[in-house]
Amino acid sequence: MMDSQRRTWLIATGAATCVAGVATAVPFVESMEPSAKAKAEGGPIEVDISQLRPGEKMTILWRGQPVWFLRRTPQMLASLNITQSLVADPLSKRTQFPTPPWAQNQWRSIKPEYLVVVGICTHLGCSPVDRFTPGPQPSLPSDWQGGFLCPCHGSIFDLAARVFKNMPAPDNLVVPPYHYVNDRKILLGEHKA
Repeated sequence: MMDSQRRTWLIATGAATCVAGVATAVPFVESMEPSAKAKAEGGPIEVDISQLRPGEKMTILWRGQPVWFLRRTPQMLASLNITQSLVADPLSKRTQFPTPPWAQNQWRSIKPEYLVVVGICTHLGCSPVDRFTPGPQPSLPSDWQGGFLCPCHGSIFDLAARVFKNMPAPDNLVVPPYHYVNDRKILLGEHKA
């Protein structure tokens, strides 16, 4: 039979060992969670679009590339009817930079209001700049409806990121895989059928 003092020491030692094991395991297990940098470099990331007001754009770095989230106004969406005949690939059917079937439409997105594209020109990898204000402007057509201008070689894109005809860029801006988690959040990097 074991004396009570020895049993107390064994229980105390066992409990201390368990506490030390848990204290060691928790940081180790937490370290297995991908860092924000690792998520930005490849894994799907959740993007909160709830703060975007109509006409605003935000940029998120994903896989080392800028991804644009543009909340289009009704006027911006209406401009796509005007540019439809001016763009090289209006329904994104070209295959050099394949567009997912769910974005092969006039607005190139799941929901017309929100555009999600990789902000890199398909010509030489420059990043186009916003030119949302309609009307005549330097380096743009006199009947400009709003969109994007690649300042390096002059390619222009409409508000669905579709390249205009006869531009250096061979294709529309790339639509990455994504889906809506809910009305406030998009999961970038994964499409749910």
